[in-house]
Amino acid sequence: MVKTELIKRSPLRILERSLHGGLKPGEIGVLTGKKGIGKTACLVHVATDKLFQGKHVIHISYAPNVHHLIDWYEDIFKEIARKRNLENAMDVHEEIIRNRVILNFHKEGAKTSHVVATLRALKEGGAFDVDQVIVDGYEFTTVDPHEFALFKEVAEDLGISFWFSASTGEAAPEVDEGSFPKLLDPVKDMLDVVLLLLPGKDGVTLHLVKDRDRLGDTDLHLVLDPKTLLISEED
Repeated sequence: MVKTELIKRSPLRILERSLHGGLKPGEIGVLTGKKGIGKTACLVHVATDKLFQGKHVIHISYAPNVHHLIDWYEDIFKEIARKRNLENAMDVHEEIIRNRVILNFHKEGAKTSHVVATLRALKEGGAFDVDQVIVDGYEFTTVDPHEFALFKEVAEDLGISFWFSASTGEAAPEVDEGSFPKLLDPVKDMLDVVLLLLPGKDGVTLHLVKDRDRLGDTDLHLVLDPKTLLISEED
């Protein structure tokens, strides 16, 4: 399969249609769920899909090291290429590697102002023309709304979109009556899209619980493949 056909047939097109064209420049989306449910794999799949489209992605990790993250990217690319019989897979691989930057910040010492300044320097200095930023491991349990507002500001100023992961720990997400995760309440007004990963009898399902100004639980009929953790359509 050629790359253009692979992009067209990706299950992420369903997600984009559900989000009226996907996450737009200046917008922030959050993928939340309990620890170990597959948030990082989902974000890497989203990032890889963007890379297939020739876009530039920065992946910010607050983990102690990024070796596991690089492995995720390699495994997910190989699985997509194998499953779709991608033509010229090695050439495509080299192309998307050039369009991806992974930045590692220490969770305890990294100030958001420093992270944002790094993004501005890369984009405005012409070193890397970023389209989307993935932020993995950000600590929402102690989030400062004034500090988080710096992410929203840089997203709007530079015309880039952000996807965050938000862990609810070992327990399933606690939600209010509108199905919105209470963990994200302090920054609710700054979030454009919120997706919830929930375990079900047939696997992990994706639910849209905030779509810009609309709150409520919408089953997207997308699941995580139990073996690869890739986002796929329900059977």
